[in-house]
Amino acid sequence: MTTGIKGLEDLEGIEDKGVGQEPPVFSVRELWKVFGPRAGRVPESPELAALNPTELRERTGCTAAVRDVSFDVRKGEVFVVMGLSGSGKSTLVRCLTRLIEPTSGSIAIDGEDVLSMDKARLRELRRHRAAMVFQHFGLLPHRCVLDNVAYGLEIQGMGKAERRARAAEVITKVGLEGLEDRRPGQLSGGQQQRVGLARALAVDPEVLLFDEPFSALDPLIRRDMQEEVIRLHREEGRTMVFITHDLNEALRLGDRIALMRDGRIVQLGTPEEIVGSPADDYVRDFVRDVPREQVMTVRTAMRPANGADEAGSGPAVAPDATVSAAIEAVARAGGPARVMENGRCVGVVDHAALLAVVAGVPAQEVAA
Repeated sequence: MTTGIKGLEDLEGIEDKGVGQEPPVFSVRELWKVFGPRAGRVPESPELAALNPTELRERTGCTAAVRDVSFDVRKGEVFVVMGLSGSGKSTLVRCLTRLIEPTSGSIAIDGEDVLSMDKARLRELRRHRAAMVFQHFGLLPHRCVLDNVAYGLEIQGMGKAERRARAAEVITKVGLEGLEDRRPGQLSGGQQQRVGLARALAVDPEVLLFDEPFSALDPLIRRDMQEEVIRLHREEGRTMVFITHDLNEALRLGDRIALMRDGRIVQLGTPEEIVGSPADDYVRDFVRDVPREQVMTVRTAMRPANGADEAGSGPAVAPDATVSAAIEAVARAGGPARVMENGRCVGVVDHAALLAVVAGVPAQEVAA
């Protein structure tokens, strides 16, 4: 039922198209989570499944928090699930490890069926493979920073000396060195969130699940924590699923974004795809005020290179450079810039084409 949603049409054929050769970390198909009496009848009935949220509540007394959702999370990517309050994003991330039990559908991690896991296997999944970082830090107030970070390792049964040594390493990694002996009540909100992040990292999970972890923080601290996530991802390449209601945060962090509304994914794509080609009026309204030049890349504006371009001189920009950066390069040079990839000129971009992208002119018109 998801094949009409922009970004999901070719979901089953992702591997065949060469987009990420490794199997996905998480694979979700036709997932539903319905709250209410006889919840299972909703996804089983095409008539009930087609009702809007108000009609469904009036007819059945049920609320469909997640509706027929399908996606893959690729190894090493930051996959952002974004939506307004009530869109279903937090319910969705909790379904991935069955903190909330799905009503129907399938979830696999590294090809293993999550819904068929027994309690012991689920504990192993949550303790070792997929660690959650929550908005509310959940730190133990009577324990120092070091022992809070080591708590997950303690649950796993690791010896005290070994787990404290591992915790100390992670504390340094997240910028809390020197605060090991402090209690949570002696820390700022940003420092407490770093402890929560360190605790999740300490167990060395395959994937980190973030459920709006920074939404309660002050703007400057929030930006610092976003930078921390970006840095950790750059250094470790760890797979991350990040839940947020903040579009700027989603665009800043996400390799791909799934935008949710009323439990459904209305568009799935890269930040550039979502800003440059909104799937419908809802997405268009969402991204209306986004500075396009900071999201769209040179690849969108360039024309193919010819022989003269390849032999020419002038400024060089990468295909994935932002339009904003390319505008600066072209303005400084007073002429077009060559688009260079792996030492080869693959295109040329000029001031008019860059400004057309900023104005939202379709790519085919820019090329023309």
